[in-house]
Amino acid sequence: MKGRGQAAEPEQQSRQSSKDIGVQAATGAGRRTGVVRVRAVAARHLREGVASRMLEGKEAPCTGSCHAQRVLQTLNAYRRSGTLTDVVLRAGGRDFPCHRAALSAGSTYFRSLFAAGRPERGLALVPVVPETLSAGPEGTAAALSVVLDYVYGAGVRLCAEDEAAAVLALAGRLGVEGLREACARFLESRLRAANSLALRRVATAFSLASLAERCGRVLRQAFTEVARHADFLELAPDEVAALLADQALGVAREEAVFEAAMRWVRHDAPARRGQLRRLLEHVRLPLLAPDYFLEKVEADELLRACGECRPLLLEARACFILGREAGALRARPRRFMDLAEVIVVVGGCDRKGLLKLPFADAYHPESRRWTPLPSLPDYRRSEFATCALRNDIYVSGGHINSRDVWMFSSHLHTWIKVASLHKGRWRHKMAVMHGQLFAVGGFDGLQRLCSVERYDPFSNTWAPAVSLLEAVSSAAVASCAGQLYVIGGAGQAGISTDKVQCFDPKEDRWSLRSPAPFSQRCLEAVSLEDTIYVVGGLMSKIFTYNPGTDVWREAAVLPSPVESCGVTVCDGKVHILGGRDDHGESTNKVFTFDPSSGQVEAQPSLQRYTSSHGCVTIVQSLGR
Repeated sequence: MKGRGQAAEPEQQSRQSSKDIGVQAATGAGRRTGVVRVRAVAARHLREGVASRMLEGKEAPCTGSCHAQRVLQTLNAYRRSGTLTDVVLRAGGRDFPCHRAALSAGSTYFRSLFAAGRPERGLALVPVVPETLSAGPEGTAAALSVVLDYVYGAGVRLCAEDEAAAVLALAGRLGVEGLREACARFLESRLRAANSLALRRVATAFSLASLAERCGRVLRQAFTEVARHADFLELAPDEVAALLADQALGVAREEAVFEAAMRWVRHDAPARRGQLRRLLEHVRLPLLAPDYFLEKVEADELLRACGECRPLLLEARACFILGREAGALRARPRRFMDLAEVIVVVGGCDRKGLLKLPFADAYHPESRRWTPLPSLPDYRRSEFATCALRNDIYVSGGHINSRDVWMFSSHLHTWIKVASLHKGRWRHKMAVMHGQLFAVGGFDGLQRLCSVERYDPFSNTWAPAVSLLEAVSSAAVASCAGQLYVIGGAGQAGISTDKVQCFDPKEDRWSLRSPAPFSQRCLEAVSLEDTIYVVGGLMSKIFTYNPGTDVWREAAVLPSPVESCGVTVCDGKVHILGGRDDHGESTNKVFTFDPSSGQVEAQPSLQRYTSSHGCVTIVQSLGR
């Protein structure tokens, strides 16, 4: 029974009346005699109470963690009553009697302080003042009270974020690691848009990775609300720029981003006007409504007075007129907008090349969801050319010798027949330069063509342009850095060429550039950040051409060779869709090439086997 009585001593001690302890002090007897008397009384009560409850079947013997918990409860009761304490901590003008052994067990700071050989080991009074604590004397004492409750196993009781921050600071100073985690969990439970910036500062200061990640998520998801709070106005320029640049910013419209940036600048305009250009670079001005841009942006006095911002305003205006070619990066919607970049696959041939497909489908890479678009009206042709201009899709020509041109209006969500080509053709290509379409080369059933036609969408007219130096069909065509490039293709005798023909609109003439490292036809090309990417021609490699240096390079290797595929740029990556394999059959394979990493990755397959199809990227509302 002795062992049982001692094991149950903590529970009995919690009910021990203060009378016994008070008698100890009143008798004036020696401290050792009083302690023995208290222990004897407690032991007697414990033996009697625990024994009776065990006989009645109400309590089982207490061992392991249960026993440890009761020991801690007893020590905490001793601490609160000042029993057997051997050191006093002082903070904020309050004294906290404690036990050296308990402090050393729960705190690396006190473990070191009370270690053998340290002069502080015998101190009866230890002041506790954290290095940086803005809570003041009362806050210091309150924080220490929470820390001691935790060390003595009484749990953690927090009421406010600033209290938790004070406890975090003190727990870090005293080396109470588990308390840091408890405070972090409390702060995570209190996280809201209104306090997300303040809690992110706490997370950064105390290296709380989980809290920092959650704060970042709230900042992105509720940016519009966050930007209305005073904490946003106190952010450093680097912090504001990082927020505005975030692709995952949760805004429905870009106007909210612009207004947040301008509100931050106006909060202290004399000191912050120098940050305008830097912040405006991260606002996607081409995504603003045109009337909002005219009334709120171009008319803003701060922006009108900022000469550095003028190029960004001109770029946005060019995007409104010319479309995405004027500023592809800033015209790209943010991830969680209602608008998103989608890849549109138009028409093509089936697996064996026998059937001409009229389908048009939009693919959203983020959700990996396909959405059907209206089919091409009476357009069961192959080897036509496809291009996107001002967020509309144009399809021209096709087998055999067609002059028809159709436009899919992304705004009206329907196909519209527009002005016809002067010269019927197929196996040609189209590209956009300076807000106009160029239909280049091709085949008319008798010969390869050197003719080039230019389309003006405002007047809905085609006009002849300067002819190619050499006639080609099935070449790769792309505009880049304000010039038009025609790469490879089949020449007049049907022999594939490696020549690169370049049209300079300023000089209104064609010239030859460095030849390609291949002689192929059935090629495709796209441009991204002043670099041209070429695939197809039954090559298993992706090649790049830099117009500025006139240099060709091998960029990556594909899993298998392909020709007559669809190629487009979406979300900063080159997407390669479908095409014909080296057995002459259409494929449904899809790959992406990321120029930043140089990696090629397989993607979900197309809905159907397709080759000689059109492939473009437009911006579309996900609500359609």
